[in-house]
Amino acid sequence: MEIFFEIHKDIPREGPGDNKSTRKAFKMLKKLPKNSKILDVGCGPGMQTIELAKNTDGIIYALDNHDKFLDHLKNKAKKENLDNKIQMISGSMFTLDKYFKKEELDLIWAEGSIYIIGFKEGIENWKPFLKKGGYLVASEISWLKDNIPKEIKEYWGFEYPTMKNIENNLDVIKKCGYKIIDHFTIPESSWFDNYYDPLEERVSNLYKIHKGNKEWEEAINMQIEEIEMYRKYSEYYGYVFYIMQKV
Repeated sequence: MEIFFEIHKDIPREGPGDNKSTRKAFKMLKKLPKNSKILDVGCGPGMQTIELAKNTDGIIYALDNHDKFLDHLKNKAKKENLDNKIQMISGSMFTLDKYFKKEELDLIWAEGSIYIIGFKEGIENWKPFLKKGGYLVASEISWLKDNIPKEIKEYWGFEYPTMKNIENNLDVIKKCGYKIIDHFTIPESSWFDNYYDPLEERVSNLYKIHKGNKEWEEAINMQIEEIEMYRKYSEYYGYVFYIMQKV
């Protein structure tokens, strides 16, 4: 795990995304009250947390179980004069009851993080902490086409076996008792500009440093394989924002 965090150290994001997509999803929350209580769950280094803070009068609770990510976000928030709007919580998305009361939150935001707990499990388990009429926004890797080539189907079948297509995820949202507000797929550039391009540069440098170390080389090769898979099969899968409301 420490190798993983060292590989991902000091890159802007821990998954595909961009500020324009964050703003687009946030603007769909038409009935979000002023001075909202917002949870950014699995915030990572917090690029989207900063963007949310710039677009709301509310308070944002940034939750992650990796303190170095929270330290990075804390420093960034201070530089942006947003530290009064963001509160750091070192903790787990699996135990929100340790940090929040039932029906306390106006918005739960999970940008690229819900896969950790699972899409269905996340929107089910987090629902009690939302106020009635509160929103949940999650970006989730999803199949975009049918007739998926065997190589990429097997790859993600191993890496993320519960990965679904958009229609199946929308069905899960309905069955969990949410109103679907909208959904959209982020552009391919969002995978590279703030994630894969800086990650690829970092693993290239780390490979030179750790050449000959089997454990490091295996971890680096896994990252390279993921990037190459997306280059080859990007038309078949992507990250999709799902915007939903508790009714």
